[in-house]
Amino acid sequence: MLITQGALMELSVAIGVVALLALGVSQGSITDRVDIFALPYLNEHLYLMMAMSGVFGVLRITGAIAMARNRMWGLVLSLFNCGVTLVLMIFLLPPGLVDGILTGTALVLILSGWLQLRPIVDRAELTEQTGRNSDPKLLVP
Repeated sequence: MLITQGALMELSVAIGVVALLALGVSQGSITDRVDIFALPYLNEHLYLMMAMSGVFGVLRITGAIAMARNRMWGLVLSLFNCGVTLVLMIFLLPPGLVDGILTGTALVLILSGWLQLRPIVDRAELTEQTGRNSDPKLLVP
């Protein structure tokens, strides 16, 4: 999912800015006709935003490939990318909604794959600590 999101949503935008620059299309000719982002500052710097998308795409794909090869740094990079994307999503409305949905889904899949069926509180550990078989809801710190 992260590879697809990085390639289709992030890198395709970066390739688009290269094509627009090669064709000589000015940023003003695009932003005069349509507001892509809710914040005017982002619309004024559209080409920089498109280039930044390429950086996110490369990082997202790199983390996903490393995670597929069972590398812990890939997991950490992917979790960091998901967190940053979810925080920045609010500033990138309306396109950020799709990015947030895909990133949120990827984050749930990553965490469920990593942590699997691990409980929050291990009952056996609580029994060892208290010396009796007690309900964790009744334990007072």
